[in-house]
Amino acid sequence: MADCSHADHHALALERLRSAGYKLTSVRQTVLEVIHQLGGHVTSAQVLEVVAQTDPTIGRASVFRTLDLFARLAIIRPTFIESSLTPSYVLMPNGHHHHVVCMTCNRVVEFEECDLDAIAAELERRLNVRIQGHLLEFYAICDHCLPSSKQG
Repeated sequence: MADCSHADHHALALERLRSAGYKLTSVRQTVLEVIHQLGGHVTSAQVLEVVAQTDPTIGRASVFRTLDLFARLAIIRPTFIESSLTPSYVLMPNGHHHHVVCMTCNRVVEFEECDLDAIAAELERRLNVRIQGHLLEFYAICDHCLPSSKQG
């Protein structure tokens, strides 16, 4: 995960919720805590399981509504790295998240630098939008899966 502290991520989430007219309810707080506790790469099933252990009064529908809200506010983003059917959710520290995904073994390598500020500014200007964040994924074959250059 990107270098963003637990407190920083809560502050970012709170800011995004407030600016969109939402409050940080106890359910939202619990779901955010669970996502952070699980390392920021989670499936809805993992979130449901830990939320149920943490607070059994929180229902499945509330968890799914919260995940949907967090995704709409770019607090998390769905990604289909592990499965083409069920998304995982990644925390969006500082509004962005980046992966290189091996197409052979599905190993995920995270990286921080993306230098997309100029592209984001151009997209905002050209499309008349205000970009809130981005999830960047490159697909590759990792060094463990590449045929050895010493062969042949």
